[in-house]
Amino acid sequence: MDISHWTDLIFKKLERWVTAFIKLLPNILLATVVLVAAYFIAKLIRKISYKVALRISKSDSISSVVSVILQSLAMIFAITTALAIMNLDKAVASLLAGVGIIGLALGFAFQDLSSNFISGLYMAFRRPFEIGDKVETNAYIGTIEEIKLRSTTLTTTAGLHVIIPNKDIFQKPIINYSRSGNRRVEIDFSIPNTTDLTTVESIIRNAIEHIDGTSSISDIEVYFTGIDDPKVKLTAAFSIDNAEPKGYMTHRHKAIMAIFKAFGEKGIVKTD
Repeated sequence: MDISHWTDLIFKKLERWVTAFIKLLPNILLATVVLVAAYFIAKLIRKISYKVALRISKSDSISSVVSVILQSLAMIFAITTALAIMNLDKAVASLLAGVGIIGLALGFAFQDLSSNFISGLYMAFRRPFEIGDKVETNAYIGTIEEIKLRSTTLTTTAGLHVIIPNKDIFQKPIINYSRSGNRRVEIDFSIPNTTDLTTVESIIRNAIEHIDGTSSISDIEVYFTGIDDPKVKLTAAFSIDNAEPKGYMTHRHKAIMAIFKAFGEKGIVKTD
């Protein structure tokens, strides 16, 4: 096979390529227009979705993530459409398969991270608590200081700075004291069985009603719960306004002091 035959083969191959390129040129131009238009549309989608998400979630980080995800989805759709216009169906299939495999691999590799991320998104839209709320979760009681996609930060009543992964908050019960209008305070104690129980009940009610510096106490109840010679067990309970800072511990403290003082004045207990 001589050299002229080789050159003929090369030129015929190049000619076929050029012919195919010229035939495909309108498709390439249309695909380019689609990509350029999609770029600006995706930017507009990101801007609008950010504002909408910010209005719903009240979180800048959540809004940014949502807007970026929507923008990326719009561009992925535009790229696959452009490849389809250029009759590159096999490339589209390979691209989607590659994205799926990569997504699956990343999902397994960053399982905890993705769990926290999804939990953070869910909590951002459901909003079980806000910054400044007093909550109890994962055996911690404190005030919410910061809410992020991966974790939530709270300061406990002891002053500890605790960072809890969002998936742990999402999977376990949450008590939001700031959203409870009233909270029940219960005090358990015992008295001598020689005491007149009717008098004791009256003393306890009067003591709780006249606690100094409180105006939110309501629904006072006294229950005798058992006999343990030589003692009688009872529970004093009342409701307080849960919005007051440190209300539960403050009211409980004042109630115990008021009851003990009243018992001392009536001779039920010795205060000397």
